[in-house]
Amino acid sequence: MRSLNSTACTRLPHGPSGQFEEPTRTVQNRYVALCALDLPNAMRVKGLIDTGALIALLDHDDRWHGACRDAFTLFSLPLITSAAVLAELFHLVGDTLVEKEAAWALVRSGAISILPIDDVDMPALHALMKKYHDRPMDFADATLVHLARRESVQTILTIDFDDFETYRIDGRKHFRIFPSRVR
Repeated sequence: MRSLNSTACTRLPHGPSGQFEEPTRTVQNRYVALCALDLPNAMRVKGLIDTGALIALLDHDDRWHGACRDAFTLFSLPLITSAAVLAELFHLVGDTLVEKEAAWALVRSGAISILPIDDVDMPALHALMKKYHDRPMDFADATLVHLARRESVQTILTIDFDDFETYRIDGRKHFRIFPSRVR
């Protein structure tokens, strides 16, 4: 693995405003650089990523930015997510072209893999949303819990602690949540 210094590995796109810069190949490469620390692959974990963590990675002013950026380096890439999570991301990321393009740069960097949810998955998603109706579980969270079971993944990068501490994989396994709730 190519060694990069820790400053280069933890930089996310941001410009003079402190949040985003115009999308360029350099911006896209910074996302890939997040994973290029000198951690052996055996120490990295396969994982899922939720909307809140994606927003925190993109927004340097987000209170969870640093914790999510640091946790991101512990994962083996690509992180798994769903189209439902991306729909939330693009709804919440902001209205400017710069913000949307920064989100696209992250999604297209190879650091995120969007796994399919098909018609055959709908009964399982319905059952999950029914089971956790008291939260209530939204569709995006249901897709992640379902993907965790289907892909045998127990680790998630999320700041949605209350929900993912409640959800169970196959009705019994707890999620390993990064970053830690305690900051």
